Amino acid sequence: MTPIFKFEGIYTPVVTPFYHDQSVNWDGLADVIENLIDKGVHGLISGGSTGENYAQSVEERLEIARFTRERSAGRVPLIVGTGAMMTPDSIALATGARDMGADAILLATPPYSVPTERENALNALAIDKAANLPVMLYNYPGRMGVHMGEEFLDRVGRSRNICAIKESSGDINRVHLLARDYPHIQMSCGMDDQALEFFAWGARSWVCGGSNFLPEEHLALYNACAVEGNFDKGRRIMSAMMPLMRVLEQGGKFIQCIKHGVTMTGIDTGPMRPPLKGLNKDDKRALEQVIRVLKSTISDIQAEG
Repeated sequence: MTPIFKFEGIYTPVVTPFYHDQSVNWDGLADVIENLIDKGVHGLISGGSTGENYAQSVEERLEIARFTRERSAGRVPLIVGTGAMMTPDSIALATGARDMGADAILLATPPYSVPTERENALNALAIDKAANLPVMLYNYPGRMGVHMGEEFLDRVGRSRNICAIKESSGDINRVHLLARDYPHIQMSCGMDDQALEFFAWGARSWVCGGSNFLPEEHLALYNACAVEGNFDKGRRIMSAMMPLMRVLEQGGKFIQCIKHGVTMTGIDTGPMRPPLKGLNKDDKRALEQVIRVLKSTISDIQAEG
């Protein structure tokens, strides 16, 4: 079955710049969007956890998504996140995405409630029905408490709208399962330190928070592996990126690092919303050193080509 939407390339879950009074910095958000499009990312995601959706109301999330839609003006696809604890909130986000002309939605398991596979599937199908848009599922059991398992995938996979799954479990066996048994659901890398393995197993897209501030380097890995099929080059680029992946995935300060990385590019993203706090001086210094080495090394690899 030909998917109604092909997810290919680098999709950036966009950060939300804030002022120190916690209001949205719309000029900063516009600058982030323009920079990402200018650098060549293939799509934007509004309302993901990297955008601090958990610290925003449904109305605020929709306002940010509409702004992103208007600012991007169809130059790249826009995916709107619908993740929420309550199904009515997810449906409101889904219908809002449809009404604003979004290209797709990102659909996660509701956190904390720990639904059964059947309950999770019925929840997903209700959101899918409300949006009637292409869907990228989001499997992140570390945050949600449960997997989108085989019973779930068998149920929701009957909907033509279910086009892809962002796999963020960290379990490489899930990559094998999806590639072998669910080839009709496009597999998208959602675990940054496994990007090379995802591409080797046929993934054609990567949802990566680090592309907020290193879009060209993430594109370099995607192009080497998914476009050129040059996995020797891809391994060298991935090796250069691994210190950053360790900082982002294992340091417990993912969003703080992403926002500081964007601020390093000259776009001030401001503070996080509570309960998160910013990086301390040592954390900033360590991140900045990792980024400097990464950029230099990948630049040298690219120059060889």
